[in-house]
Amino acid sequence: MSKQTTRRGPGGGHGPRGIGRPVEKAKDFRGTMRRLVRYMGPFKWSLLVVFVATLLSTLFSILSPRILGQATTVLFDGVLARMHGVPGAGVDFAAIGRILTMLAFVYIVSTLFSYIQQIIMVHVAQKTVYNMRKDINHKLARLPLKYYDTNSHGDTLSRFTNDVDVISQSLQQSVIEAMSSLITIVGVTIMMLTISPILTLFTVGMLPLSGGLSAFIASRSQKFFVRQQNILGELNGQVEETFTGHTIIKAYGLENDAAENFKKVNEELYTNGWKAQFVSGTIMPLIRFVGNLGYVVIAVVGGLFVTQGNITIGNVQAFMQYSRQFGMPITQLASIVNILQSTVAAAERVFELLDEEEEAADKPDAMVLHEPQGRIGLHGVTFGYDDNPVLKNLNLDVEPDQLIAIVGPTGAGKTTLVNLLMRFYDVNQGSITFDGHDILQIKRSNLRRMFGMVLQDTWLFEGTIKENIAYGREGATDEEILEAARAAHVDHFIRTLPEGYETVLTEDASSISQGQRQLLTIARAILADPAVLILDEATSSVDTRTERLIQEAMGRLMEGRTSFVIAHRLSTILDADRILVINHGEIIEQGTHEELIAQNGFYAELYNSQFVAAMA
Repeated sequence: MSKQTTRRGPGGGHGPRGIGRPVEKAKDFRGTMRRLVRYMGPFKWSLLVVFVATLLSTLFSILSPRILGQATTVLFDGVLARMHGVPGAGVDFAAIGRILTMLAFVYIVSTLFSYIQQIIMVHVAQKTVYNMRKDINHKLARLPLKYYDTNSHGDTLSRFTNDVDVISQSLQQSVIEAMSSLITIVGVTIMMLTISPILTLFTVGMLPLSGGLSAFIASRSQKFFVRQQNILGELNGQVEETFTGHTIIKAYGLENDAAENFKKVNEELYTNGWKAQFVSGTIMPLIRFVGNLGYVVIAVVGGLFVTQGNITIGNVQAFMQYSRQFGMPITQLASIVNILQSTVAAAERVFELLDEEEEAADKPDAMVLHEPQGRIGLHGVTFGYDDNPVLKNLNLDVEPDQLIAIVGPTGAGKTTLVNLLMRFYDVNQGSITFDGHDILQIKRSNLRRMFGMVLQDTWLFEGTIKENIAYGREGATDEEILEAARAAHVDHFIRTLPEGYETVLTEDASSISQGQRQLLTIARAILADPAVLILDEATSSVDTRTERLIQEAMGRLMEGRTSFVIAHRLSTILDADRILVINHGEIIEQGTHEELIAQNGFYAELYNSQFVAAMA
């Protein structure tokens, strides 16, 4: 599962945002925080404007209770004087009007600066994560195949999307909240002290009780939130399996079993979610209860001070508002600390991805082959993904225009050999040459452009059929795309579609058959016009008639090109110039089909077993 904290936006359910939530802690909080701050470095002047706007907005907001208290005092004094029969006494509505006008001005200015800070901070946050996503995207393009082979694709996607989203939300909300909370605490404390140091002492004395209750409840709800997140991961995994395997589930009539399994996990999620929300939801009512106790104390003591003439009634009202404002920023800061922990943990996961070892850079004197011939040699090649070698001391010389078939049992090293040819991995020992040059001396991008691949697992992206075919060759003309489609025997099928070549395929291309998807990838390879072709069971998903047509097209395509064919159906490689039989990482037999059959060895046994199976 992704190490992240799921939030439901501001408020996070019941109670202050972040209170009672599970917190993922970073391994290196300070180092990651410094690195995250550096990402915001280009926007330091914008952040300064945000700070000034937050300062002014908060200060004007802090002034409003004091101003409103003045209006209350004027009103109270006027009514009190009239009650005592003071001649000409009454409420000075003109003075109240001036005070309310000033109050409206303060509210408008505070709102204006609040709007400014929000606009600028949204820009800073979004631009920061924009740069972060751009860096991640560039990083993914530079990572070696080893990374994708050894890391979960879902985890990598989670770092790219969910973790960056956590950072975005935190920067956008928590930075301003932290600034505003700190300024509010200082400003409100000063205002309360100017009104009454004694009442301020009562207000501050309530904080330990509120903090203790919050910490106690948060510690109790934490285990429920953690379990809720774990179960949510299980539920997501189960839903994904059910949807991706819905055809098999229906075929075996196991819909009820799938629904029952979902029900069990869903009920457990409901139980833990209910407990987590209920326990954490008691925080705010208890904090309000303690706050109300504080208001009672302030009202009673303040009332006594009013009767003694030590304080005005308006200042008592203002102080009660300040005491309410004083408690909330402290609670917000506590939640922000929790959110900051989760944010830094998410940032750490992103930086771990950005720090992954990249593909080795090309040597400064790396060459570019402008007219590749396709002569390939393997000299004492040994390679293993770990301590156990997959290929052992391979030696092979392939001339241009040769068709080399590679056969062998699963796990023998066939695909590994292809990975080495294209430098997805580099050999541990020995060397591989292309046209007499060690491939380590050739620019990696140039080397890979000289290869064309058609894999058993087709890959098409969301776009038109024409765009998918043209993916193999930048700047291809419409006529060249049509010729490639005709050579792959897919032109007729495309023209039967309502939009023809402009038909838009979905990401999984579910609107066409697997065989048709394979034909499109073959057309893409034909259009690329590479010097070397690699076909990994490229016709496995088409019918026999289409397979024969594709083989004919491939025969024309392979003319003048070196071709490697990984085959499981041996009937497709009978015309190969040389067949390599690989087992346990070694070439145990090689020759033409007739030569290998005559040897009556491993290949002959494999071929005869398929022939017998086909005749049965």
